[in-house]
Amino acid sequence: MAILELRTARGWSQQQTADAFHLTAATISSWMHRLDESGADALVQLREPVNRFPDFVRYAVQRLKALCPSLGQRKIAEMLARATLHLGATTVQRILKETPQPPKVAVHLDVEERKVTADRPNHVWHVDLTTVPIHGGCWSPWLPFALPQCWPFCWWVAVVIDHYSRRVMGFAVFTDKPTSLAVRSFLGRTIAAVGGPPKYLICDKGVQFWGDDFKAWCRRRHIKPRFGAVGKHGSIALIERFIGTMKREGTRRVLIPLRRAQFREELKRFFDWYNEHRPHESLGGCTPDEIYHSLRPANSRPRCEPRSRWPRKSRCAAPQTLVAGQRGDRFSIKVDFVAGRKHLPVVRLQRAA
Repeated sequence: MAILELRTARGWSQQQTADAFHLTAATISSWMHRLDESGADALVQLREPVNRFPDFVRYAVQRLKALCPSLGQRKIAEMLARATLHLGATTVQRILKETPQPPKVAVHLDVEERKVTADRPNHVWHVDLTTVPIHGGCWSPWLPFALPQCWPFCWWVAVVIDHYSRRVMGFAVFTDKPTSLAVRSFLGRTIAAVGGPPKYLICDKGVQFWGDDFKAWCRRRHIKPRFGAVGKHGSIALIERFIGTMKREGTRRVLIPLRRAQFREELKRFFDWYNEHRPHESLGGCTPDEIYHSLRPANSRPRCEPRSRWPRKSRCAAPQTLVAGQRGDRFSIKVDFVAGRKHLPVVRLQRAA
């Protein structure tokens, strides 16, 4: 380190430094490279004593003492010796006096998972199941403090969305937890209504999907299933976010009907509004139908400019559009509601006469 500091102070080149200290230029270059990568500590590496036990041995001794505090240092040494780890009583004593340190876990780089990216409509679909409580939840004040997850306490809903456009492609309502056959029938109806299967189908590892029958069904239709990791948050994030939106903005805003036909009608209203009128931030403010059907986005049309002195060529809030008509236009907001549902608004501007 002192040599490198002197080199910097004198402004020497690597060859000049090597000549001054009878080294090679390659050695100076290696020192500089190690210094850039790992800092000054990389230049001084002391050998580890041959009698030093690894840190995981220290953790094992301290862990054993924590689990069995009545054991003394000699008894711990004897018990470890029976487990084929031979430590002296004085070594155990010294380790117990040290500050407990957690074991150093080796960091394994995860193998890059196969990522599926949608580049067109009907390329990648997501499917999942969820429950919709009918009477405000499945909790009960008596044992086992939970109501059965079936009708008349809740509905089971299966939904399919398109990854590229975020469009709801189909849904089904069940009175009880659906079987794999019921889910496959629902997917078959959705594929028939669309006119063809997707290339990829992303789902979790539920019993309806993680089975030979479902995988064989996918192979017959040339569908490649992709499964989310068990217990890994975000592995099927897109469909999970959609279900959260469905509940926050849809089913929790109305009284859930007890009749299947009425509940299906409520869901259909929400999904139609979701596809046609609800803008998505991930889609740049477009709606799923506009992306799926390649329609002109409503937010790309010429805008109304209520500021009379705003320069016509100046930028506006994203997305950038031209000014329609004259600057300083006056308008009023008109809000319609799908089937009178206050949680399903359709907003329009109406120019003043």
